[in-house]
Amino acid sequence: MRDRLPVRKPLRIDYYDYNTPGAYFLTFCTHNRKHLLSCITGEAHESQEPQLTDCGKIVESIIRDIPSHLHVTVDRYVIMPNHVHIIAVVTEEDALKTVHESPAQVRSIISKLVGYIKMNASKAIRKRCGNITVWQRGYYDHVIRNREDYEALAQYIHENPVRWQLDKLYLEEK
Repeated sequence: MRDRLPVRKPLRIDYYDYNTPGAYFLTFCTHNRKHLLSCITGEAHESQEPQLTDCGKIVESIIRDIPSHLHVTVDRYVIMPNHVHIIAVVTEEDALKTVHESPAQVRSIISKLVGYIKMNASKAIRKRCGNITVWQRGYYDHVIRNREDYEALAQYIHENPVRWQLDKLYLEEK
């Protein structure tokens, strides 16, 4: 008898158009949650910032270059040792440009954003570090519903380095 594969939980909201103008909170992780992107050292305090590795610097340069390649704004982000959090904003104008680009589009602008970062970072990191698997499959998204939701997630991004060891994505490097 064949073992049945586990059924994956759908990650996207059914019937939601991810090209809809609004703000989105996104998280994607490194493969096996390897500490590849930054280092957080010292005592936790308000001004603590992740110290980006060469791989993290590659990811940051790609994130900063997003507006010249996609119709989306990266409003806030943090590059943690094994994951990235982003607040992406799609304006009404961005949504219209995206629809005109490809009316039969299968992938949303949010999916394209994550794919763009992962693909380009992987290429550059492999060029520098050899043939390694950089990213975990998929990503987490949250549709930001109102100003309070946005402010709470922006605060979470800001405080994430300080609370690193309490983070649910924290994994002690071996």
